[in-house]
Amino acid sequence: MSIPKEPRQLMINVMYIVLTALLALNVSAEVFNAFDMVNDGLSKSSIALDEQNTKLPATIKERAQAKPIYAHYAIKVDSISKYGKEFSDYIDQITTYLVDQTGDKNGVVDDKDYELIGSIKKPKGERNFDVTTKFLVDKGKGMELHDKVLEYRNKFLNLVEKENRATFASKIALTIDDESWKSSKTKRRNWADFNFNHMPVGAVLPIFAKYKNDVKATEAAVYQHYLGKLGGEEVILDQFTVASAPKKSYIIKGDKYETEIFLSAFASSASNTGVSISINGARVPVDKDGIAKYTTTATSTGVKKYNATVTVTNPVTKEVKSYKKEFEYEVGERSVAIAATKMNVFYVGVDNPVEVSAAAISSIQMKVSMSGAGGGNITRNGDGTYTVNVSNPTRKDEFAYIDVNAPGIPPTKKAFRVKRIPSPQAMLGGKMGGVITSGEFKLNQAIIPVLESFDFDAKCLIEGFRLVRAPKREDPKVAENRGGRYGSEAQALVNVAKPGDRYYYESVKCKCPGDKITREINPLTFVIQ
Repeated sequence: MSIPKEPRQLMINVMYIVLTALLALNVSAEVFNAFDMVNDGLSKSSIALDEQNTKLPATIKERAQAKPIYAHYAIKVDSISKYGKEFSDYIDQITTYLVDQTGDKNGVVDDKDYELIGSIKKPKGERNFDVTTKFLVDKGKGMELHDKVLEYRNKFLNLVEKENRATFASKIALTIDDESWKSSKTKRRNWADFNFNHMPVGAVLPIFAKYKNDVKATEAAVYQHYLGKLGGEEVILDQFTVASAPKKSYIIKGDKYETEIFLSAFASSASNTGVSISINGARVPVDKDGIAKYTTTATSTGVKKYNATVTVTNPVTKEVKSYKKEFEYEVGERSVAIAATKMNVFYVGVDNPVEVSAAAISSIQMKVSMSGAGGGNITRNGDGTYTVNVSNPTRKDEFAYIDVNAPGIPPTKKAFRVKRIPSPQAMLGGKMGGVITSGEFKLNQAIIPVLESFDFDAKCLIEGFRLVRAPKREDPKVAENRGGRYGSEAQALVNVAKPGDRYYYESVKCKCPGDKITREINPLTFVIQ
C-alpha cells in the first residue's frame, strides 16, 4: 500500500498501526503477574527440594557399604540424581528456546530476553502464544515431552525392586494425565494440543517448572524408599535430617496439600526407634515405615509455612533427641484471561474472535456468556476459541461484557466497546482524485469502497452517487447513479471525457455489514488531461 498524501488519511493509518500494536495488551497484566508469582513460588520450592535431595545420597552410600548385602543400593543411588538432572536439563532446553524465541533470538537466554517490571523479572515475550503452539503442538515438541515424562517415570520405577514397583508407582509425582484430553468435548488431537495450544509463554513456564519439581519430588521418594530398606536394628542414629516429600508444592485454593514427612536416617520400623512426628505442635500418626502424612486444606492464597518436629529414641542408648525443620508451600488462585484476538473492541456486522483461558481449568469447565450493551452474543468454536457478534454500537460509558464462570474462581467480567465498521474510502481505479488521462478514466466502470488497515473480512457496498461533468465553457451535466457501477447516464458522461474536463463524484453513499442506514463517505474529484 502506498503512503497516503493527505494528512488526514496518514493519521488514520498511523492510528490503526498503534491499535494493532496494542493487541499484546489485551490479556490483563494482573493475570500474567499471577503466572509470574506461580513460577517464582515453584522456583523457591525447587531450591528447597534440591537442598533436601543433596544430603541423602551420601547417607545412603555410607549405610549401604557397611554391609555387603546392601551394596547394590550404593551402586544405584547415583542413577537417581543422574535421571533427575537429565530430565531437568531437557525441560531447561525447552524453556530456553521459548524465552529466546520471544526475546532477542540469539540462541541463549540472557538479560536481553527479559524486562524488569517493578521487582519482577519477566520474559519479554510472555504474552506470545504463537511460538508455544508452533513449537509444542505443530512441531511435536509437546508430545516429545509427554513421552519423556513416561520414559523417566519408568526409569525411576526400575530403580525399585520388582515386587515393590506396583505399590511404589503411586508415590511417583512424575506422571502424565492422559484422561482429561481424551474425555474432552473439544476433541483435541493429543495431550500436547490439549495443554499447550494457544497458551501464552507466561502461562506455559509454570507448567515446566512444575515438571522439574515433580522429578525432584520423585527423586526424594526413591531416596526415602532406599532409606527404608537400609533401616533395622543395625542403623546408627548419629546423623539426622527432617525431609518432606509433597505430592504438589503449588496447589490451588480449595485443593488439599499432602506431604510425607520422614527422618532421613530412621529404621524401617518406627517402633524400634520410638519415632514420633508432630506438625505445628500437633501429633501426627506414624505408620510402620516411620512415615507420617500431613494433610491440610488451602483456605487462602500465598506462601504457607509449617514446622515438622521428629523425636527419636536411640534403641541402644535410649537417648531421646528432637529434630525440627520449617517447610513451605504456595497456594495460588485460579485466574481467567479474556482477549479479543484482533482488536480491543467489537465491531458490528463481523465475527469478532475471542480467546478465553483459565489457569488449571479445562475449557469445558468454563461457562462463557455476554451481558451489557451492544446486543451481543458469544458462541464457542470447535477449537476452543469463541466468536462474538454484536448489533449496536455502544455510547459513552456503555460496554459489552464477556462473563466467565468456572469452578474455584470468582466470576470474571471484562468490558469491551462496540463500534461500527470504520468508513471505507471511495476510490476510482485505486485513486481518490487528481489528474488522470482520459483513456485511464474511461477504463474504470465503477467506484469501489476500500477498507484500509482493517483486520476483519468485511465488504462494504456503494449504494449510489451523483456524477457531475464540468467541461470548459459548457454547462455542467449531472447523472444520479444507483450502486457503485455506472448506469447508462453516468456511463454516457464518462464516455465523452476530454482534456480539461472536471468530474465530481458527490453524495457517495455506502453500506457496511451491520449498517441499518447508508452512510456518506468521501467525494472524488478528477481533472482529465
